Amino acid sequence: MKILVINGPNLNMLGIREPEVYGTDTYLDLCNMLTDYAKNKKIDLEIYQSNHEGSLVDKIQEAYFKRFDGIVINPAAYTHTSVALLDALKSVNLPCVEVHISDVTKREDFRQTSYVRMAVKKTIMGHGFKGYIEAIEYLLNN
Repeated sequence: MKILVINGPNLNMLGIREPEVYGTDTYLDLCNMLTDYAKNKKIDLEIYQSNHEGSLVDKIQEAYFKRFDGIVINPAAYTHTSVALLDALKSVNLPCVEVHISDVTKREDFRQTSYVRMAVKKTIMGHGFKGYIEAIEYLLNN
């Protein structure tokens, strides 16, 4: 199986940004955990992060042309603002799981809206880095 993991803005700052919300593990720690998991499961995994909305749209579209089987996406702040990401996910019509490290339902009011949720099969939140593994497992089993 070929899976693309997409991370949105500021996730490159994990371990630095709001450790009381996101923990002290770094973005590199997340990438290493996912790479090790994929190697063990013999999954072809690509991990991508950008702070730029258009770059994320380009990567979603690329997933279609490179024949990925599914997408795991943590759109970060773009979750709450980006119709462009929603449209990109709908256009490629690939199975997708939305992931959030924190439980956004227990955070600020503006974080209660998720545009991408309209295009995903499942949302996993509040499970820390393990939520990404749960998302991959969901794609493997569904």
